[in-house]
Amino acid sequence: MLIYPRIDPVALQLGPLAIHWYGLTYLAAFGLFLWLGNLRLRHQPYASMRGDAAWTRKDVEDMLFLGVLGVIVGGRLGYCLFYKPGYYASHPLEIFAVWKGGMSFHGGMLGVALAMIWYAHTRRRPWLQVIDFVAPCVPTGLAAGRIGNFINGELWGRFASPDLPWAMVFPQSGSMQPRHPSQIYQFLLEGLLLFVLLWLYARRPRKRGEVTAAFLVGYGVLRFTAEYFREPDDFLGLLSLGLSMGQWLCIPMVLAGVLLWLWAQRQGAAHGG
Repeated sequence: MLIYPRIDPVALQLGPLAIHWYGLTYLAAFGLFLWLGNLRLRHQPYASMRGDAAWTRKDVEDMLFLGVLGVIVGGRLGYCLFYKPGYYASHPLEIFAVWKGGMSFHGGMLGVALAMIWYAHTRRRPWLQVIDFVAPCVPTGLAAGRIGNFINGELWGRFASPDLPWAMVFPQSGSMQPRHPSQIYQFLLEGLLLFVLLWLYARRPRKRGEVTAAFLVGYGVLRFTAEYFREPDDFLGLLSLGLSMGQWLCIPMVLAGVLLWLWAQRQGAAHGG
């Protein structure tokens, strides 16, 4: 049985300036997006586009900037609306207190989607073409975030059998019973596995919307599965049908992915963007 090693959340202290590991995982996520986005430019149909329709590194940089805004604003608002609507309705100014924690992936995803739709509108590109470009570059950022969760010793898992070789005690959870290291599960599932599957899938020309649909279904199913090992938020617990809030938020995500996939199948020949 393993004991959580209590990693110092501060990676580097320079006088009053503290550089946190969690912040570095965000930087890693943004760096990975730039790298993968530039590789994505070689995929079809983006590599063969010319003239005003051509995709360049400047597009990747601009999408990253808007995506960062979408993650921060959408992630924070999503947490406030999905997880603690009553509290933040009574304390609206605390919505801006992001340093106290509280971000939602599903809210961040909606924020990024809206940011990409705005980008597509201003650049006069089909919005699904833009989101299809972005989707395979996202899972590595999710993986980096889960590493940050583990370093912070947060979002630990549910109780596990002491016989499980990788069961881990998280003393900060208030219990010395072994738990699933659910942050690592999510790192492997929603991060690495989803990235490999989606990247390989997106390398070939696809009908517009298929890559986005694959991301929605893939993430939704993998996150739904991982939630069975993750301790639900103590202020919510399990909701209807014994599902967590994260699982309930995954259901419309998967349904949207299935509907988008069916729509894409009816859209003529494959064109990938």
